[in-house]
Amino acid sequence: MLDNYLPILIFITIGLLVGVVPILLGFVLGPHRPDSEKNSPYECGFEAFEDTRMRFDVRYYLVAILFIIFDLEIAFLFPWAVVLEEIGLFGYLAMTLFLGILVVGFIYEWKKGALEWE
Repeated sequence: MLDNYLPILIFITIGLLVGVVPILLGFVLGPHRPDSEKNSPYECGFEAFEDTRMRFDVRYYLVAILFIIFDLEIAFLFPWAVVLEEIGLFGYLAMTLFLGILVVGFIYEWKKGALEWE
């Protein structure tokens, strides 16, 4: 029975070695010369001027939802358009329902003010 699992065990062992050994070699053989510049936090080349745990405006998340809505719409519309003649009326009505649900999400975004920037 062990003969069946031996190739899998060898494969996992080699995979772990290939992943872990270069990282360990980098830590052991790499130069360690820390200074104040390397250890300082930076953002885009200059010192951070705000706390990293600040709260984000909800509009960022609403725009992300809007992106997902349109991304899903496009991802499903292309294959649907290719096979529209084959799937007939049922496929047309299913896509109409799908687009209707996406329009509801778009209206929600619009009412929440995610499309208005100050």
